[in-house]
Amino acid sequence: MNSSELRTASDLISKASRVVSFSGAGLSAESGVATFRDANTQGVWTKFDPMKLASPQGFQDDPKLVIDWYADRRRYVAQAQPNAAHVALASRGEMQHITQNVDDLLIRAGVDPDILIQLHGTIASDHCHDLCGYEEAINLSDPPSLHACPRCGGSMRPSVVWFGESLLPEAWNKAEQACIECDVLLVIGTSAEVYPAAGLLDLSKSNGATIIIVNTESSGASHLADLELTGNAGEIIPHLLR
Repeated sequence: MNSSELRTASDLISKASRVVSFSGAGLSAESGVATFRDANTQGVWTKFDPMKLASPQGFQDDPKLVIDWYADRRRYVAQAQPNAAHVALASRGEMQHITQNVDDLLIRAGVDPDILIQLHGTIASDHCHDLCGYEEAINLSDPPSLHACPRCGGSMRPSVVWFGESLLPEAWNKAEQACIECDVLLVIGTSAEVYPAAGLLDLSKSNGATIIIVNTESSGASHLADLELTGNAGEIIPHLLR
């Protein structure tokens, strides 16, 4: 962690009138929450193609397999705790937060759910796959098995964005607006290479924002950074925001 760059980044954030955080899997990795592509966790599930676990076609082909996998992941997330980066972000009530993560760790750290933009949805709720409009909150420690929608009889599924699905328009519109209006975009734990979400960096940059990236290594987004701090979010973010 370069102390000079850290001080510069901290000064930029403290002087900005509007700071927005944009986080990815690296934010929650230090809490033990890995993606399903990570071969080091949930070993039994590494035998399955992600497209079979997180796509409409996979759900249609074997809904029980998909729901069983999400039940395991929900229990896994329930045991995780917010790390120092989550807590530091939550301490800045004036900040807007955009995340690609579907866990609830920012909320448990204290971020207001009403101002958190979860681009890819959340595993803390289910909705009807037949889109009748029914939704229900989920106890992550005791997730349900495959079950029918009580309103229309369709299948209930996690409220996450699967491969092949579009981002939720409301969340995307809010994220775009936040990135247009911010002075500083603080990018945490994401390679920001997958579109359309990666386009938020371009959007902020083109509207004059300073881009500060915190990641464990350089990525395809590094060329957009005004400052890039290499290291763990749990060590860097508390220093940036104190």
